[in-house]
Parts: sequence; C-alpha cells; structure tokens
Amino acid sequence: MAAETPFPGSERPVIVWLRDDLRLSDNPALTAAANCGRRIICVFVHDEESEGLRPLGGAARWWLHGALQEVDNALRARGGRLCVYRGVASAVMPQLAADSKAAAVYWNRRYGAGERRVDEAVKTALKTQGIEAKSFNGHLLYEPWSIKTKSGTPFRVFSAFWRAAHEAGEASQPLDVPSRLNLFHGPCRQASTPRVELADLALEPSSPDWAGGLRSNWRPGEAGALAQLEFFLEEHLNEYADLRDFPGRLATSRLSPYLRFGNISPRQLWHAAEAAANAATNPGVHRNLEKFRSELGWREFSYHLLYYNPEISSQNLQTRFDGMPWRTDADAIRAWQLGKTGYPIVDAGMRELWTTGWMHNRVRMVVASFLVKHLLIDWRQGEAWFWDTLVDADPANNAASWQWVAGSGADAAPYFRVFNPVLQGEKFDPDGRYVKRWLPELDGVSSSVVHRPWQRGSKVEVYPERIVEHDFARQRALDAFKGLG
Repeated sequence: MAAETPFPGSERPVIVWLRDDLRLSDNPALTAAANCGRRIICVFVHDEESEGLRPLGGAARWWLHGALQEVDNALRARGGRLCVYRGVASAVMPQLAADSKAAAVYWNRRYGAGERRVDEAVKTALKTQGIEAKSFNGHLLYEPWSIKTKSGTPFRVFSAFWRAAHEAGEASQPLDVPSRLNLFHGPCRQASTPRVELADLALEPSSPDWAGGLRSNWRPGEAGALAQLEFFLEEHLNEYADLRDFPGRLATSRLSPYLRFGNISPRQLWHAAEAAANAATNPGVHRNLEKFRSELGWREFSYHLLYYNPEISSQNLQTRFDGMPWRTDADAIRAWQLGKTGYPIVDAGMRELWTTGWMHNRVRMVVASFLVKHLLIDWRQGEAWFWDTLVDADPANNAASWQWVAGSGADAAPYFRVFNPVLQGEKFDPDGRYVKRWLPELDGVSSSVVHRPWQRGSKVEVYPERIVEHDFARQRALDAFKGLG
C-alpha cells in the first residue's frame, strides 16, 4: 500500500534536512527552500547507526536536545514544526522524500568522512528518484577545498593557511531569517517513516541526572547564541586580546558550543564583531577584533585538517609519534579526570569541565599538556574524555587541538614545550580567583602560594598530594620524545 501524503502532486514540498545548523538565520539551505515558494518540511534525523559516524558524548547530547527544542519552538512560532526521525539517514531521507512526494531536499554540508559518505548516499538515492538534492555552505567561512597552497595541496601550517584565506576575500554577509516561511505544520507521519518525539531520542540524562551544572550555565539554541554574542561584543571585545588568557576573567566569547551545533554561524560572528569594532571609540579595538577573528581562523584550519585527514581523532598526523611509549596508568587518568592531580590550575580546569561542560581555552592547553607530558598518557584518551564531557565537543577542533598540544599534529606545539602548571597558574591566575572558584578547599590559602599548596607552611590537608613531580615528569617526557629519533 502506498504511503499517504498530505501534498497533491502539484504542491510537492521541499525538505530542509537540519544537522549541525540548528538555526533559522544565516541558514542557506532554509533560505533556498524559502525562495522556492514551496511548502517546507524541516527534518532532523538522529543517526547513531551509520558506519563512520561518531556517537555524541553525554554533554553534547544534552546540548543537542536543547538546540532541537529551540528550533522546534521557533518553527512553531511561525506556523510549522520540526519533524524528528531516528535511524540510518541514508535510508530515512530518501524514503521520507518519496513518502512526502518532495520536489527537493536541501541541506548544509558536513566535512567528516563518515558524514560525507552519508550525504553522498542520500544525494545518489534522491537523484535516482528524480528528486533534486542540493547542498550549501552553512558551517564555515571557507570550505576546505577553497583554500589550497600554490601547488594545490592542503595547508599544514596555520599562519600560511590564514594568509591564504584572507587573500581569498572577505567572508560573505550572513542571511537574515527568511521573511516568509511556508512551513508544513502537519503531523509528519508517513507510513514507512514514522516520526518520533524529541524525548524519544533520550538525549538528556535521567538516572542520574548530572546536567544541573550545564543547565545553570548555558542556554542552548539560536536565541541563546545571539544573546551571548551581544553580551560579548558589548562587554568584552574591547579587552579580548589582553584578557582572553586569564581564566579568572570573563573575557572569552563562550560561543564555541553555539558554533558547534550551528546555533549561530561563523559569518554572523565575523560581521557582527566587525560592526561592533567599527562603532567603538577605542582605537585599539581592531587589535581585539583581529585576535577574535584569528580564533575563528583556527576553527577553519581545524576543519581543513579534518577534511584532508579524516582519522584525525584516532591517528597521529605525524607518524613518528606512532612509536611514542605511552604509559598505562588507570589511577593517574582517574585523578586527572576528577581534578585530583595536586596541581590547582589543572584540577580547577577539570572540575570546571565536569560541572559546566566547558573549560577556559588557556586551561584546556594546560590540562592537555599535563595528561600527555606529565603523565605520558596517550592524547587520544584525553580527546575521548573531552568528547564525552564538553558541550562544544567538535569533531575538528577537539582532535586538532589535542594533537597540537601533543606535538603530533599539523603546525603543532613542539613536544619539548612542557607547560609548568605552577608557572601557568601564577602567570594567568595570579590572584587565584579561578582556582579558588573551583577548588573551595583552597579558599583560605594566600594567593602567593595558592598554586603550590604543598609548600611548607601552606599545605592544605584536604587537598590531594601531587601525583607526579614536575621536574621528574618533564624529563621523562623529553626522554620519551628523544627516543622517537
């Protein structure tokens, strides 16, 4: 029996397949659908079955639930709804298109190898059915293949990549929310592709519910993204370059999870920051603007690396690190995860991560260096922990950043650069504001010794002993690196 459809043949709809672009503004696929004049069905497919797709970690699943709920709310306010499905996307999407007699399916592109295989399979199936399949750039300023060296090869050095990106031209202007969205508001229940409720995806934790800290610190979705952008531009853009490395100061943008799930686009950030800088009276604001833009550039570079190195989360980009003598030490890993290493800046960062699903970028570098170099534990174990606990766990940024710290990546920090966690704390958290926030057991310790509480006269009985001594760990790491040849 043929599936029933609410659309007569003359009114064939267009499906917008939402993924990492959970917003209505600056959404090229949605705008293209609106410009068609056809009825629009907005669809999300939760695919945890396709080969090559990495399942989301717990914190990211929590964020995804909130972002999907916000998209559904925004569509309902405009007379539509978000139709949610579950299953293998390469099977669900063509069947849904057939069931609804769709004229076209539009989506914004993804860049991981598994995601691209799924998208190509969907595109092939749709074209076989005579249904238009069209994709757009809604996730990056510059897609990976658009920026290449003069010899036509991918970039391996960020500075050269970013110069070439600038030479490629200014990022295009973001798109407004379409003024008219002819949204489908029916039940989305075709016979062979049953819709599910958002709650059926079980994205939020229940037993136990560990997401209280996430809820109190974040507002997932497009409205939250725009509010956070406005706050950052008004309050912190003017001091961004000077204060972004100090975790005790709220000087970073905190926009990374919104970018991860496409609640806001990099084009929106690029041009909003430029407009704010041009309107500012402080002549030094443009230095802050360029620093902020360069951080967007690192995100672009990470996606460049992901596209040309699909196994970046599991394989060393520099193969000589395949011979690294990583240690197996379950107790040390657990102490690192729980924020009980005995080094305040490391422990504060790990406890911030566990509570809020986020960690200050400077501290991310310190805790990653500590795991890889002080403990000599494979960077992949740290990357996996971040993948599970970060609300902004990004398939490109997370892996590229861990490889950068480990020294195994493209344009990586030299392996022999071993962050001293005491000196890092004293330099970037000189008054102990950050560590005391996350380590209340150090609240009464003088700021002069708060980053070395083991010193005589300042030892805190309830704070853990150091699990490794810095000088010993540094030398062990250097010896291991020298052994690679």
